[in-house]
Amino acid sequence: MTPKPWRRTGNRTVHRDRWVHLRAESWETGDGAVLDPWYMLDWPDVVNVVALTPDSRLVLVRQFRPGLGAIALELPGGMVEPGEADPAEAARREFTEETGYDAPSFHLVTSLRNDPAHAGNRVHVVLAEGAVPTSGQRLDHGEEIAVEVLPLASVLAGLAEGLIGNANHVGSLLLALRERGRIGA
Repeated sequence: MTPKPWRRTGNRTVHRDRWVHLRAESWETGDGAVLDPWYMLDWPDVVNVVALTPDSRLVLVRQFRPGLGAIALELPGGMVEPGEADPAEAARREFTEETGYDAPSFHLVTSLRNDPAHAGNRVHVVLAEGAVPTSGQRLDHGEEIAVEVLPLASVLAGLAEGLIGNANHVGSLLLALRERGRIGA
């Protein structure tokens, strides 16, 4: 069976603020089934930064995540601000704010969709090489972030055990490392 395109028959705003736009849409599937409501989230694009130090360590952040209800180890990153057209520059801004590190090279690896069934935003995977501490953190209101610099081999070994529990971050890490030949295809 070949899927048929769906047709949107309605679209209404449920909630909108500076962080998220929640819409309830009405859809008719290619076979005529009506799906109403079908919830969609519009939020800004985000950047995930895979940052390697000159001695092959990975710069990570540890912070509380309400959805998890616990502190999590993650890649640095965050939202692309309005007016930021270059994901690599947005990644540099987020990375230096969260970690106090900078790098001479920020390279866009790929741009993927976060959840194409219910969200329209993109996740930009950016590789930063040669990361070194250059300043203190410049955290936003409400951010409490600890910086951890771990050997790349240790991080890779811990992925299957959930060392980094965010699947989006695990995928970003593996794609960036594969592009640079740090892991096999």
